[in-house]
Amino acid sequence: MRGGIAGIDHVVVGVRDLERARMGWTRLGFTLTPRGRHLGQGTANYCVMFAADYLELLGFAEPDEHARKLERFLAEREGPISVAFAPEVSVDKTAAALAALGLHPSEPRALGRQLELPEGTVVPRFSLLTLPPEETPALDSFICGHLTPELVRRPEWLMHPNGALGLRSIYLIVAETTPLLPAYDRLFGLHEVTTTDAVACVRVGPHRILFSTPDDFETMHPGIDVDPNFPLPGIAALELAIGDRDRAADHLAQWQVEFDELPDGRLAIPAEEANGLILFLVEA
Repeated sequence: MRGGIAGIDHVVVGVRDLERARMGWTRLGFTLTPRGRHLGQGTANYCVMFAADYLELLGFAEPDEHARKLERFLAEREGPISVAFAPEVSVDKTAAALAALGLHPSEPRALGRQLELPEGTVVPRFSLLTLPPEETPALDSFICGHLTPELVRRPEWLMHPNGALGLRSIYLIVAETTPLLPAYDRLFGLHEVTTTDAVACVRVGPHRILFSTPDDFETMHPGIDVDPNFPLPGIAALELAIGDRDRAADHLAQWQVEFDELPDGRLAIPAEEANGLILFLVEA
């Protein structure tokens, strides 16, 4: 793909209490990985793994002077903080492809994470790349290359009681969509960016990123209320594919999770149930 980006690798969800978040997402019907701990940092995580992408619940294991962005974010709210794109081949090749578009990728940065498995601790390793904020406006993002993918995707981690299969779409709420278009046209190509009224849709491989104003978000999702104090710009919702709608609804009802059945057939889990993140579940 243009820019050497193949799709979305994962979405980072900032949480204040990792153990409470783990229990909450287990209640929603997700299988979580064992706890991970970033090397040289005070941050830790649990992940909800799918076959091609995942969600990362990120919080603090202890106070961390190096993670000021997460600290500032959590002082205001919980919820999605950033999006990691997947490189098409490698981070180095993606950096070259982005530079060829006239963009300004950073130097790759190494990251390791201790993962506590029953048979012992392993260290998945990653290579990260960033772009200046103005080159992905309204979206905090980075590129994440997996150097040891076999350590983070075990078959048992991909099976979720609610039948979730993977990420489909990310919904951002912004003040205006028109000023964002030139940057995303440049990054992904004109043919991958479409607009309908005040909604801008960016296709990133198999995924979609949709930018809309608060009013247009509520028009797209009738009956779904957004906090009037929701800080702009911000990720408000994710859409996940599920294998069986009835199975997902039965699980949520059994565990007394609040949810709505939308006219288009989607199930909607309110932000209060998922650490500040609205979840739409749609049958694949």
